[in-house]
Amino acid sequence: QVCTYPCQCPSQPLQCPAGTSHVLDACGCCKVCAKQLGELCSLQKPCDHHKGLYCDFSKIHRGSGICLAHEGATCDLLGRIYHNGESFQPTCKLQCICMDGAIGCIPLCSEDLRLLSPECPNPRRVKVHNKCCEEWVCEDGSKENHLETAMAVFRKDPAQKPELNNLQENCLVQTTEWSACSKSCGMGISARVTNGNLQCRLEKETRLCMVRPCDFPMEKTKKGKKCMRTPKPRQSLRFELSGCTSARSYRPKFCGSCTDGRCCTPYTTSTLEVEFRCPEGNLFQRKMMFIKMCSCHYDCPRDNNIFLATHLRRMVGDHV
Repeated sequence: QVCTYPCQCPSQPLQCPAGTSHVLDACGCCKVCAKQLGELCSLQKPCDHHKGLYCDFSKIHRGSGICLAHEGATCDLLGRIYHNGESFQPTCKLQCICMDGAIGCIPLCSEDLRLLSPECPNPRRVKVHNKCCEEWVCEDGSKENHLETAMAVFRKDPAQKPELNNLQENCLVQTTEWSACSKSCGMGISARVTNGNLQCRLEKETRLCMVRPCDFPMEKTKKGKKCMRTPKPRQSLRFELSGCTSARSYRPKFCGSCTDGRCCTPYTTSTLEVEFRCPEGNLFQRKMMFIKMCSCHYDCPRDNNIFLATHLRRMVGDHV
C-alpha cells in the first residue's frame, strides 16, 4: 500500500556508515541503508541480510520490528564476547562485525601514501588533536635535498606543448609488483602501489585473485613428473564475490600442485576488468588477476589472510 510506481528515489547518492550494506526496500525501488542488529526495522527499512539479520515483528507493533540475528557462534576478541551479527569498534580506526564465530574488519582511516612533489617535498603524517586518524602535512620545503628527491619523480624536460604541461605528462610512473594472493585457494586480494594517476601521487591498487578454487580437482601428473603446473578447468565457470556472480563465464588457468614439497604459484599474470551482477540487480566492476603461467618452487608463501576466526574458520562474504 505504501509503494508508488514508477519508482521515485532520492537523487542524492546514498551515504551509509562504514560496513553497512545498501539493500532494496520492500517496494523493490530504492536502495536504503540496511538496519543493524538491535535497530528498529520495517518493510521500508529492512535489516542487513548480508550479515544474517532479519526483522522480527513479534515484539513491536504498528508495522515495526527489531533486527535480530539467526543463530550462530559468538566471537571472542581480547576477552570480550560479541554476538553473531553484532557490529563493533575495537578501536576508533576499525569497524568490525561478528559473523558466526568469524571476525571481519574494515579500516576507518585512509591508508593512502603521499609521494614527494615540488609543492610538498617533505610530507609526513601527524596526529591531530581530537581526531582518530592521522593526517598528511607538508613541512617547510626549504632544504635543497628534499626538493631534489621530490623532483626525481618528475621528468627533467617537461612536455613542450602547453596543454600537456601538467603533472600527469611529466610524471615518471613508478609501480611495484603485484603482491602474492592473500589466499592459497578461493577468492583473495592482491595489491600494488603506483603513482600512475592525474596527481602523480602514490596510491594503493587492489585486484581480485584466485590461484585455484578450493574444490579444484587435481588431475594425476604424468609418469616421471612431480608437478602439474597450470591446468585449466574442463568447463567454463563464473566467479562469485559476496553473493554476486560474474556477468560472463570464463575458462581461466589455475596453479596446480606438486608432490615433492614444492609450492605452485603464479609466475606470469595479467589484469582484466570483470563485471559482477548481484541478485538485487546492481552491477559493479573489479580488477581481477588472470594467470598465464605458474612456477613450482620451495619459497612457499605464508597464508596472510586477516579474516581468521578464533577456531581457524575464515570469514566468507563482504570482506572485499
